[in-house]
Amino acid sequence: MKLEDQDFLKLIKLAPLFSLDLVVVNNRWEVLVGKRINSPAKDWWFVPGGRVYKDETLKKAFSRITISELGMEYDFTKCLSLGLYEHFYDESMLCKYTSTHYINAPYLIKINESEIRAPKIQHHCYRWVPLDEVAQDPLIHNNSKLFTPSLLSALNNG
Repeated sequence: MKLEDQDFLKLIKLAPLFSLDLVVVNNRWEVLVGKRINSPAKDWWFVPGGRVYKDETLKKAFSRITISELGMEYDFTKCLSLGLYEHFYDESMLCKYTSTHYINAPYLIKINESEIRAPKIQHHCYRWVPLDEVAQDPLIHNNSKLFTPSLLSALNNG
């Protein structure tokens, strides 16, 4: 269930949000990032992702988020979990004076990049960044760099 803006702002003020990030990697070991349209993290390069709604299973949320962010449905049971992280922002999507706290679960999705039909709803453009350059790229938001050690470990072991 998606909340109305007024209820969502109350939630942001009172509780952390739970989100899924899509760490999309192509066959050249490049990571897909998009330039964010909305706050928080507006104008930063960020991996695709989205919030999980109340009463929505992880499987349904993952399916919805991959369709809306990548233009194609993926099944999270076939993707690799990279753990849990926390994201803190000084602002929120609805108010620059209200902080946002996310509990975030990134999932690794290995794809053939021709599969991607990323709509420009949350990001106004996309680019592929070599995995070994993600951590040093000053234009990529720090919260999209947190997963790098887990991702390197996963790719080296699998």
